[in-house]
Amino acid sequence: MILRRVLKVGIAGLVMGLAFGVSVGAAATGKLVTSRESGWPQFRGPRRDAVSTETGLLDAWPEGGPKLLWKTDGLGRGWCSPIVTGGTLHICGDVGNVLRIFAFDLEGNSKWNVDNGKAWKRSFPGSRAACCYSEGMIYQMNGHGRVVCLDAKTGKERWVVDIMERFKAQVPTFGMSECLLVDGENLIVTPVGKKALIAALNKKTGETVWKCETSPEDTETAGYASPILFTLGGRRMIAGNTSYRTFAIDAETGKMLWSVVLPITKTACSTIPVLCGNSLFITDTSVKEQASSLLNMDPKGDTARKAWTLPLRTTSGSSLHVEGDLYIAGERELKGFLCLDPETGKIKAKADKPINASAVWADGKLFVLSADGMAMLLRRDGKRFETLGSFSIGKAVKKDAWAHPVLLKGRLYLRYHDTLFCYDVKGN
Repeated sequence: MILRRVLKVGIAGLVMGLAFGVSVGAAATGKLVTSRESGWPQFRGPRRDAVSTETGLLDAWPEGGPKLLWKTDGLGRGWCSPIVTGGTLHICGDVGNVLRIFAFDLEGNSKWNVDNGKAWKRSFPGSRAACCYSEGMIYQMNGHGRVVCLDAKTGKERWVVDIMERFKAQVPTFGMSECLLVDGENLIVTPVGKKALIAALNKKTGETVWKCETSPEDTETAGYASPILFTLGGRRMIAGNTSYRTFAIDAETGKMLWSVVLPITKTACSTIPVLCGNSLFITDTSVKEQASSLLNMDPKGDTARKAWTLPLRTTSGSSLHVEGDLYIAGERELKGFLCLDPETGKIKAKADKPINASAVWADGKLFVLSADGMAMLLRRDGKRFETLGSFSIGKAVKKDAWAHPVLLKGRLYLRYHDTLFCYDVKGN
């Protein structure tokens, strides 16, 4: 029944895509903008796509997993992943009544730690957004919308802005969760308020540079996903989500280019948009049949239309677009780890596990962390996935290991609330 529905949706999506005059493989395709910084300077890496160019990694893991180099405790509760750049690792967690930002060297030794306002103690207590690094500064937003800029070497506060107050916005049910984005001299924030749906702050001062004043719907609030930066048709664009729609703006001016209402996002869209050529793949936590959608943009990025939908739900594990394919761990109707054809939504490969997981692609393999705390090394083999090793990061995991994996210089970083683990995954 499900496969028949998927096939039907896929064919319909292909017809719609052809009618619109664009496709995922079209010549005028989008390209993610790479951070100017080295290492893993922001959420999901240099391009926010969780795709690493590293090679020479282990082809398989030994029983019990790769070698544990070190681990550090005391991070508090939270789901933000680490960032690693310039020989320093930055991560944050809710410790007691405050959100705390930590700096460690690459052996897990503490350099400094400072607070960024109050901890999030409402629905799903814990820290949300990862840090972002740019030109010697660290940027982070807590669950209440307090944005801070810190000196990366010392932790000294340079400036702080309450974006909910500045732009007259309402904190959403599950707290502000946006991993901040740096674009040149600008820091991008998405308050979804009466005075700005999305805005650019001067990253050195916190002053407002531009704002998109598109009026939100009465019940529209910030979503739980993070924006992406890409070029299409000779223009820099930012795409993001609110609780009501997916949208794209001109990154230079903040002008709204298009927005597509997706009823699925009235629940909670917690996964980042994924660029597939001139299309965006949007996934959601909805239990409805339209839990995931592909949006086709025209070659200049001025408009977008829904191409196909799938009953594919995921809570925390964003998808990856690699070598023309989409990879994602689904829940409910389409359950398991999937490889999708972005042109049609058709399933190309499937594994029963993991369910609800996040991943990093490197060296032709997928480094996966499932919500139940199981780490897996997967490789696609035709219509199936081969498991090249697996291990559990802890017996006390309560199906909420939602922090995304980080892979840099042969080291795999996995976080579960209070603890950060560092594993050696370099090959011989």
